[in-house]
Amino acid sequence: MPLTLPRTLAMTTLLAIPATLALAQAPATPPTPGCDVCAAWNADQAPFRIFGNTYYVGVKGLSSVLVTSPQGHVLIDGGLPESAPKIIANIDALGFRIEDVKLILNSHGHIDHAGGLAELQRRSNALVAASPSAALDLASGEVGPDDPQYHALPKYPPVTDMRLAREGGQFNVGPIVLTAHATPGHTPGGLSWTWESCDGPRCLNMVYADSLNAVSRPGFRFSASSEYPNAVDDLRRSFATLEKLPCDVLISAHPEASQLWERLEASVTAGSEAFVDQQACRAYVAAARALLEARLEQER
Repeated sequence: MPLTLPRTLAMTTLLAIPATLALAQAPATPPTPGCDVCAAWNADQAPFRIFGNTYYVGVKGLSSVLVTSPQGHVLIDGGLPESAPKIIANIDALGFRIEDVKLILNSHGHIDHAGGLAELQRRSNALVAASPSAALDLASGEVGPDDPQYHALPKYPPVTDMRLAREGGQFNVGPIVLTAHATPGHTPGGLSWTWESCDGPRCLNMVYADSLNAVSRPGFRFSASSEYPNAVDDLRRSFATLEKLPCDVLISAHPEASQLWERLEASVTAGSEAFVDQQACRAYVAAARALLEARLEQER
């Protein structure tokens, strides 16, 4: 049933789907059809330590972050369906095990951030947490009609055995505590995540920022959408949310949007200090705000 439930019924049942069903499903990972940019996004990327117990384990164009502890690990986002084997290999290359991932957090339900979640959950038996809106997307393997990219994205293997994450909700594995922040607009169910990582006595505020760019399928209007009438207001509230977060280190859902590769290059000489920038969240929001204003001007 989880593969065919209508979205109106999925929310009442997805929390009751047993994890054993997820383990019985082993989705294949061929290249995603109908996605011209996916091959470039899914290019190989060697994993690396960002700061403290936080590591980048994603592919070149799609972030996936591992936060570690002796009691188990947390993984944020799963890339494309074909990204999952690469994420698992990156975790292994760092000396960790996918089987020790106890919790998988999602930013939003598009295929490029949620497509690999089913396989990562199957391999780890981890709990997946997503916003109520994104959980419906994950349960059906496609976004709903209120999403600006509805019917513009391929379907992906659905996820089972989820818990819902709402504004201010906290999830923990051992000493790791992560907090959800509602940042809708790019999708109705967008979430950003914060936590603290320490390197010896020094602890920093880490932010995993969801996408905030105003992009859509052809014909969708952010300024006048009957399917998602609050899109512009949601984006502007999300801008305000991210601007106010304590933000020492930023990782964005698409790594280039937070200059991650430039920071990685600088880290060759500067070490983990290259990733520290207390203005990074504000700069990220400023770019997204400019994109939204340009989009609204185009729509006018």
